[in-house]
Amino acid sequence: MSIWGKLIGGAAGFAIGGPIGLMVGVAAGHIADNVGSGGRSRRRRLPRSAKSKQQIFAIALIVLAAKMAKADGQVTRDEVDAFKRLFKVPQEDMKAVGRIFNKSASDADGFEPYAKQVAEVFAEHQDVLEEFLGALMHIALADGHVHPEERRFLREVADIFGFDDEHFERVTAQHGASEADDPYGILGISMNATDDEVKSAYRALVRANHPDHLIAEGVPEEVVNLATEKLATINDAYARIERQRGL
Repeated sequence: MSIWGKLIGGAAGFAIGGPIGLMVGVAAGHIADNVGSGGRSRRRRLPRSAKSKQQIFAIALIVLAAKMAKADGQVTRDEVDAFKRLFKVPQEDMKAVGRIFNKSASDADGFEPYAKQVAEVFAEHQDVLEEFLGALMHIALADGHVHPEERRFLREVADIFGFDDEHFERVTAQHGASEADDPYGILGISMNATDDEVKSAYRALVRANHPDHLIAEGVPEEVVNLATEKLATINDAYARIERQRGL
């Protein structure tokens, strides 16, 4: 069963709590109108298992992707298709995922509680938060460019995650959502970094973005393919620096 099919387990919502836990009811078809920024939610609990973290990651990703798609005024077919394609939603899970997406896409407001719960759960795992933000960037790029309102939305999510401007720009570059083409920026280092600092930054990024590491930290397998693309960008940036410096 895919991670999407596991979202509707009744016990999952009680275990997760918070606004994301309530969205489990939406996926199961039990809640239709009382989930939103002002809705009452069960007490949050910090999950311990990778499965629970994956559920939180997946549900919040649906909610924020839908609200971001609405941020520029309308949800396009390209954005919906990009979500289905990138995150490999099986046909049998489409109805449950669709309930959450449609409910969330009714407006772009009220995304903050979901982003805050994700930030709380993965507070010690910035690499996971980067993958979450990167997944949203891929949705924003579905129509070929990032709309200014979508970029504003992404920046606000990054603020909630605790990312400063430099961190945000690095993640943006790593996921191909930046017009800048700076290999040093992709690695998150200065052009004045020493050769050893370049190598150290590169190795740290490779370790942090290894698929096995991300899955263990709570990134659903369906999303890890984006990390593979990100690694390709990181590898290319390092190779360019190697050629420039003759490393």
